[in-house]
Amino acid sequence: MQENNFIIHTNSGLYTDMYELAMAEAYFKEKKQDEPACFDYFFRKLPFGGGYVIFCGLGELLPVIETLHFNSDEIDWLHKQGFNKDFLSWLEAFRFKGTIRSMQEGEIAFPLEPLLEVEGGLAEVQIIETLLLNYLNFQSLIATKAARMRYAAGNRHLSEFGLRRAQGLGGISASRAAIAGGFDTTSNMYAAKRFNIKAVGTMAHSFIQSQQDELTAFRKFAEAEPYNCTLLVDTYDTLKSGIPDAIKVAKEMKEKGHHLQAIRLDSGDLAYLSKRGRKMLDDAGLHDVQIVVSNQLDEYLIKSLLEQKAPIDSFGVGTSLATGQPDAALDGVYKLSEINGEPKIKLSENLQKVTLPGRKQVYRFTDETGCFAADAIALEHDRVPDKMIHPFDVEKSKDLDINMAQPLLEKIMKDGKSLLKKQEPKDVAAYVQKRMQQLPDEHKRFNNPHIYKVGISESLQELRSDLRKKYKM
Repeated sequence: MQENNFIIHTNSGLYTDMYELAMAEAYFKEKKQDEPACFDYFFRKLPFGGGYVIFCGLGELLPVIETLHFNSDEIDWLHKQGFNKDFLSWLEAFRFKGTIRSMQEGEIAFPLEPLLEVEGGLAEVQIIETLLLNYLNFQSLIATKAARMRYAAGNRHLSEFGLRRAQGLGGISASRAAIAGGFDTTSNMYAAKRFNIKAVGTMAHSFIQSQQDELTAFRKFAEAEPYNCTLLVDTYDTLKSGIPDAIKVAKEMKEKGHHLQAIRLDSGDLAYLSKRGRKMLDDAGLHDVQIVVSNQLDEYLIKSLLEQKAPIDSFGVGTSLATGQPDAALDGVYKLSEINGEPKIKLSENLQKVTLPGRKQVYRFTDETGCFAADAIALEHDRVPDKMIHPFDVEKSKDLDINMAQPLLEKIMKDGKSLLKKQEPKDVAAYVQKRMQQLPDEHKRFNNPHIYKVGISESLQELRSDLRKKYKM
């Protein structure tokens, strides 16, 4: 019996949906595969009831696009699925040769505005759609969740613990996005090596249960891990045995020239237990032993614990972060905006679902303090707009100071080759932190955040209006 050793290669051309290849085949049969086309990537709804999105995933996506191909086995399989032989010959030689303009990874983004534009032959820009959405939607969601937790936690340590609850291999990308969004460390060893992230870990209840008693378990662990020892204190009774036993071991470690790094609380009233635990540690002279907490944490619980003045040094966050709870998905879409130099539009009876035609640029305007004030979407080759119109209410407009504008879309791939230097997640995180400092606090709050102003230029509004009339909508 033949063993099925199936390994996912993310640069496989099969990392896509069926309809992408079906459309590419149809373009090929029409001899339209090389017609110049442009697609926008954007989203319409902010996740988590929040006020912003952190754009993430670009650094992982570009190397995959650069090497995307169909190998001989895949071509043979596609032949069995009924694809045209001549089209498969074209696919066999396929390499992406297009151009990508994008916001910088880690940029703060808002609904409707293009975060990225892809230009190239019609078939090639269609083929990468699913791959692009898969990378950018998920990592942007997780990075946004992480940024919210960083905002709640202030300067306290945040560690990502989500691999065991993540959706399969998505846990690897989740670790990267968590660091990009502001986390410090991960428990995910594979991601730590791959993305140059510091790995951390404590212990499980099973280790304590495997020994004859809790104190013995703590001693054994401290002996095995003298330089990286965090003791889990809630297996039996946190206050009556867990913390007292940890204190005994901490003092024994001290006599040997070692140091207990922290105790971890994983259940119960974390605010109450951390306060009691801090006092017990301090009374024992162990002021430098930290308190780590975990157990179904999210940004709201972190915020609540700190508002209760819980003396917590580090938060370990798993499920809600790695799975993007409660939303679980960013609704990013990829829409055709131009073909053969002709602007294209997708219509709907709902104006909010009508796409913005043509190649575009996004301008960010700041106020006199350097804080973000508004974003304007304009046609690519127009001048910087001095006025923007509400995207869904043409009666509303806002004057803009062109001297305070910064273009956000820059060319980051040309002829299928990335123009960006490799960035570690911590580099993205530094940019996120810088931009978050420029975002006014009213957009960061968790409850009823202020809606950031995004508008369209007068010429883009006119183009959209003309195309709607042309198609009688």
